[in-house]
Amino acid sequence: MDTEKCAALLCALETGSVSAAAGRRGYTVSGMSRLLASLEEEVGFRLLRRSRAGVRPTPECEELLDVMRELARLGESCARRAAALRGLETGRVRAGISYPAYYDALAGAMAEFAAEHPGVEIELIEERSSALAEMLARGEADFCIMSRRDVDCVWTPLRLDRLAVWIPAGHPLAGCAAFPDRALEDLPYIDILPGGDTDNARFLAERGINARTRFTTTDIYGALSLVSAGLGAALVNELLARGADADGRAVLLPLSPPHTVEIGAALGREPSLPAARFAEYALPRLLEAGI
Repeated sequence: MDTEKCAALLCALETGSVSAAAGRRGYTVSGMSRLLASLEEEVGFRLLRRSRAGVRPTPECEELLDVMRELARLGESCARRAAALRGLETGRVRAGISYPAYYDALAGAMAEFAAEHPGVEIELIEERSSALAEMLARGEADFCIMSRRDVDCVWTPLRLDRLAVWIPAGHPLAGCAAFPDRALEDLPYIDILPGGDTDNARFLAERGINARTRFTTTDIYGALSLVSAGLGAALVNELLARGADADGRAVLLPLSPPHTVEIGAALGREPSLPAARFAEYALPRLLEAGI
């Protein structure tokens, strides 16, 4: 027996009106009437008495009401369980981030989402952009804030960020408005995440610049310390350089000619329901962050 038909009958009895029940359950009046007629045909006798005052159960219907209520309850329980399995109430969202400047906006979205969907687990992953792109491609991440990469996703641009150079404050070019890109070949180069597919490595390859790597590090703050000690120059995204205090010992200069990197939010091409819903919370906050 169709549990929706049982629920429709109970709603009609509760409201005392077929038209009121139709409105409550999202049917047209004729659609609700056909549903109830189908149920009566299925059981083999009339279930409702109709009058100007509304509808009332027949004696036969009263005999079935307890069973009808149980069937309707089970139908609702099954629907809730199916929704949970689809990810409306349970599941996991894996959010990746390469730019800490967006942490506050992302955390706000996570808080709002978690309040509405307490059964969904959220995992926050901090990684470089290329690593996040690989995770998206493998289905190991759902929603990522990163530099643009060649990965199949739904991409929302957030910002065009300039690539810049940290040089020691005492360097002859420190007082210039911009740093000539070819001058990178003249200083010891501090490579951040050596061997990785980074914005820095892509820039050097694109411009054909042969930087002389002298020091390596996996952290921009480590790179800043090395620059501040007068050991060389380091490329860095301006957004990543925000908040890094060189204490006057290093200078951040934009490149000449300039080079920009597109930063955005990437959602997997076939996201789970929780991931798609999370993106609806996150994107407005990220776009309004003013970063």
